[in-house]
Amino acid sequence: MAKKGYMYKGLKPVYWCPDCNTALAEAEIEYSNDPCYSIYVKFNVTDDKGIFSGMGLDLSKIYFVIWTTTTWTIPGNLAICLGPEYNYTLVHVGDEYYVMAEELVKTTMETAGITEYTTEGIFTGAELEGMKTKHPLYDRPSPIIVGDHVTLESGTGCVHTAPGYGVEDFEVCKKYDDIGIIVCVDSKGKQTAEAGEFEGMDTDQANKAIAAKLTEVGAMLATQKIVHQYPHCWRCNSPIIYRATEQWFCSVNGFKDEAIKAIESVKWIPDWGEDRIKGMVRDRSDWCISRQRTWGVPIPVVYCKDCGKPICTDETIKAIADLFRKEGSDAWWTKDPSEFIPSSVKCECGCGEFTKEYDIMDVWFDSGVSHTSVMDGKDFPSLSWPADLYLEGADQYRGWFQSSLLTSVVYKGTAPYKAVCTHGWVVDGEGKAMHKSLGNGIDPSEITDQYGADILRLWVASSDYHSDIRISKPILSQLSDAYKKIRNTARFILGNLGNGKGFDPDKDCVSDDQLTELDKWALMRLDTLIDKVKEGYEAFDFHIAFHAIHNFCVIDMSNFYLDIIKDRLYCEKEDSVIRRAAQTAMYRILSAVARLAAPIISFTAEEIWQFMPHSANDDTESVFLNQMPEKSGIEFSAEYVDKWDFIYGTREAVNKVLEEARNAKTIGKSLEAKIIIRSSDADYDRYMALADHLKDILIVSGVEVEKSGAETVFEVAKADGEKCERCWCYSKYVGTNHDHPTLCERCAIAVEA
Repeated sequence: MAKKGYMYKGLKPVYWCPDCNTALAEAEIEYSNDPCYSIYVKFNVTDDKGIFSGMGLDLSKIYFVIWTTTTWTIPGNLAICLGPEYNYTLVHVGDEYYVMAEELVKTTMETAGITEYTTEGIFTGAELEGMKTKHPLYDRPSPIIVGDHVTLESGTGCVHTAPGYGVEDFEVCKKYDDIGIIVCVDSKGKQTAEAGEFEGMDTDQANKAIAAKLTEVGAMLATQKIVHQYPHCWRCNSPIIYRATEQWFCSVNGFKDEAIKAIESVKWIPDWGEDRIKGMVRDRSDWCISRQRTWGVPIPVVYCKDCGKPICTDETIKAIADLFRKEGSDAWWTKDPSEFIPSSVKCECGCGEFTKEYDIMDVWFDSGVSHTSVMDGKDFPSLSWPADLYLEGADQYRGWFQSSLLTSVVYKGTAPYKAVCTHGWVVDGEGKAMHKSLGNGIDPSEITDQYGADILRLWVASSDYHSDIRISKPILSQLSDAYKKIRNTARFILGNLGNGKGFDPDKDCVSDDQLTELDKWALMRLDTLIDKVKEGYEAFDFHIAFHAIHNFCVIDMSNFYLDIIKDRLYCEKEDSVIRRAAQTAMYRILSAVARLAAPIISFTAEEIWQFMPHSANDDTESVFLNQMPEKSGIEFSAEYVDKWDFIYGTREAVNKVLEEARNAKTIGKSLEAKIIIRSSDADYDRYMALADHLKDILIVSGVEVEKSGAETVFEVAKADGEKCERCWCYSKYVGTNHDHPTLCERCAIAVEA
């Protein structure tokens, strides 16, 4: 990066922590609400380019009014910046005139408690450029300049400009040769001698003293107590300052277009991550890569002892790399440059003696180049470059994701990752961050001890982790209920496949053409599940995979398919084709669900796998040694899907009237009922075609279909006949068989067989 000219040392405002006494990267900044006083300060006009005086006004009575929330920076003011296209006006109050943006006059006057005023004239910021004002505390000018960064969101539209304390101020002042830069605070955040009488004061002390002085000299127009978002150091949580210092920078502008192009080649999860990091890279100009700490990886640069020029050549790079490889980076602090810089290295001035750089590298640069040693190093031959996935918190778009991207684009011309996935943070049930002091944390071992490890895994997988994730005992209790639904579905199927039930997949599975339409419907729903779960896993949307499995077990299986086939499983002849068909479908479903659920509820999936019967194609040792399931291969026509959607809807409607009849004590169990379908003309033929199947699907003892001509209505009546003691269905056949007087016809045949 240095050889390509992207590294330079220069004076520029950076985030500075007075407490840690070091520069900070943007990623090391956290914002929180801070109370402060905003101040409105008058700067007297000394040169108006003839504009105001041409109106017959006295310059000694005309002031530009600036606004700031950082009173301590007033000693560093060197200019006042206006928006070139904004309209400014003269506000006449008593015998004084205040220049401010026309749009902000009303709010400024309200803040100052001024009710009687008039405005005179309209001037663009560009017209006022070049005027001069006098600093209210020092004998120096503050010229009027213009800049595109000026907004009308707050203040007066006249921006207090201190190039030593802000990047935008610094950049706009560079366009004016006669402005320069001063920094009136030291590394501890205390005012220097350049601040005059405020020397030695920290920011809090300076805020009060400077405000008092401005009031004393008559320069304070108004003050207002506000709460605003202010940057704090992520390490010590103290407020930081902007401070111009000599630092090492990486010029991102030199390869910004390449970085944007690389971003577009990456899969961002979620999708909005692409726009977020693009915006951050576009807005970034220079990356401050130096830190003033006593630990860390040193910046490997030496300086000429005579002229002070930084030296970074192929020879010095190799010499320092060899030293670090042999003795580690600590050797930098213990050895003199003469011990590792070759004697052949000379400065342009001819000097061959050097001093070392004592700043360390930004830790984000360290982590940002980790891809070069992990994926491109000799220690991990099984890994390849770029990485398949970078996974970190959503704050890393300005941190690790970005530093990795920038270093990789310069190094290899591409991003160091194929995909990037971000997550939120764990919070308590009320959405609050967990802290020991608040006592709202939950130890993972508490969860596994009470609920088992799979509930903890299920909690993670069921959450949309791209946002903050809540956890509490009520949430875990709900998940425990959801888990039981999945587990109980598996238990029911296992109870009808194994445990001495004699189902051998290699011997007892029936062919697809021997499956009933209902069995095929179950496999159709399984096909849909397989697609959805695989899609969820591929996109790292684990909550989609979990909810799909849960809904399949509850809605498609327990509430519909398994509920209907109980009669077939319990009452048909054990080795009958129709019973084997149900077992075949259940076996295929359980085998697929166990494998689909294994990445989430791993222990439960393994338990299912160990108890269920297997075909010769399965690896019985572990569910994890088997591939994800493939779809059934059965083709389902649109007519078939429509037919079963119609049946499903009918069952839901009938269940409602059955529940009403149960509540009215008309019937007890659904098998005590007969359903009378008074069908509309449009649906009559469909119901007649389904008449032979509906009794089993609706789990009632009889179905009658009548044409009503109007809309379809379902009625519940008492079933005809007597109750069969084996299948519990009501039938007129019960009592007619001499050998089996308590059985229906089907059960009598099954028992005799």
